[in-house]
Amino acid sequence: MPEDDFKNSVLSSLFWKSLERVGVTGVLFVVQIILARLLLPADYGIIALIIVFIAISQTLVESGLGVALIQKKEVTDTDYSSVFYITLGVAFVSYSILFLAAPFIATFYNQPLIVPVLRVLGLTLFFGAINSIQNAIIARNFLFRKLFISSLAAVLLSGAIGIAMAYAGYGVWALVGQQITSIVTLCIAMWFTLRWRPQLLFSFMRVKELFSFGWKLLASGLIDVTYVNLSSLVIGKLYPASMLGYYTKGQEFPGVLVSNIDSSIQAVMLPAYAKNQDNTVVVKQIMRRALVTSSFLVFPAMAGLAAVAEPLIRLLLTEKWLIAVPFLQIFCATYALWPIHTANLQAINALGRSDIFLKLEVVKKALGVSVLAVTIPIGIYAIALGTVVTGIFGTIINAYPNKLLLDYSFTEQWRDLMPALTLSLIMCGATYSVLFLGLSVWVTLILQITVGVAVYTGLAWLLRLESLTYVMNTVKEYLPW
Repeated sequence: MPEDDFKNSVLSSLFWKSLERVGVTGVLFVVQIILARLLLPADYGIIALIIVFIAISQTLVESGLGVALIQKKEVTDTDYSSVFYITLGVAFVSYSILFLAAPFIATFYNQPLIVPVLRVLGLTLFFGAINSIQNAIIARNFLFRKLFISSLAAVLLSGAIGIAMAYAGYGVWALVGQQITSIVTLCIAMWFTLRWRPQLLFSFMRVKELFSFGWKLLASGLIDVTYVNLSSLVIGKLYPASMLGYYTKGQEFPGVLVSNIDSSIQAVMLPAYAKNQDNTVVVKQIMRRALVTSSFLVFPAMAGLAAVAEPLIRLLLTEKWLIAVPFLQIFCATYALWPIHTANLQAINALGRSDIFLKLEVVKKALGVSVLAVTIPIGIYAIALGTVVTGIFGTIINAYPNKLLLDYSFTEQWRDLMPALTLSLIMCGATYSVLFLGLSVWVTLILQITVGVAVYTGLAWLLRLESLTYVMNTVKEYLPW
């Protein structure tokens, strides 16, 4: 592919991926607000516990093979079909284990409802297996425009069903219905959109070749998903389900916002990295663009969200969720570091160095478990603050290999990040100061958002930040009008 065509393909994909994420996030945000107003924190606490086991199982199902398909230079129908059958087989084994283990998990946490909910929600593993192949095809061929319609349809239908069930008084089952409908609808929509079908083809050699790259990602993924959810397992055992509900809801707002902004960029950049994996100069340029652009959007989003946390929760979720405010503010700091983590790790993966990726995960998670062990006796807020500490050290660990691989050091990365971080902190201070005016909740929130947007974009424009120009030009180029 000519260089100009490749660049246009990446930018177009970035636009459509971002649009898909914005559309899905916008609808999902409204759905979650309505559900949180109708349901109890304890309902979310039960789901948070179950999601841990589903997430671990889903990581096993994917086995790193989806990323391996994206990373591989040439992929055939035999590769796709072989991975399809393998992932379905792993899904069956994983679901069987969950089905049998459900009573023991329910007894350990003294939550009988876990048994039926886990057994029903576990069925999503089969659709997730199919979806992993579909996502690989979309990423390899930059078909993110097709993903936009499928994802939007899924979130609209699942949201409607979840809200209807909540209004009907189904409690935690409303969240189950929403999640199952979402992945089933997405899978079916992409089944017809992509028109890819598995064939009667299978090769152990192809699977072995892909798994030689993917097993390290599988190990890394298992370590990561277990570690990320370890705090939920601990809190679910030591505290009431409602407290875990506050903790996870505080995580949810910044988590969804950042993952959608950052994943939109990184999902497009991974195949872009892979197509240039033999040219480290180009990979560094792509990585720097991903890092700077993500941070330019994520830093102010997290700083602003932390500043408006109290009036936002009070207005949207009602006062029954106010205990979640400090958790939300703490996790804003944690998730602000995501662009640094993902940009470095994506570049390492694209260069085919999943061995380094695995080593990094082992080191970071050992550190994280140590921090968690220290914070557990102190209390639940200390557990949350521990994620910030781990995240800061994690950025140093993730950036270290790219000094050697790409000549892009941690110091150079932070020089690129400092303009956006500085403006975000200034904006956060200005936005938070509005709280001291003692205005009504509506007026306070509107004024805070106005001040935040004006201060950040105004300073970026006055200082002529290159990131602002890049984002504006990219949006203009792909707007349909």
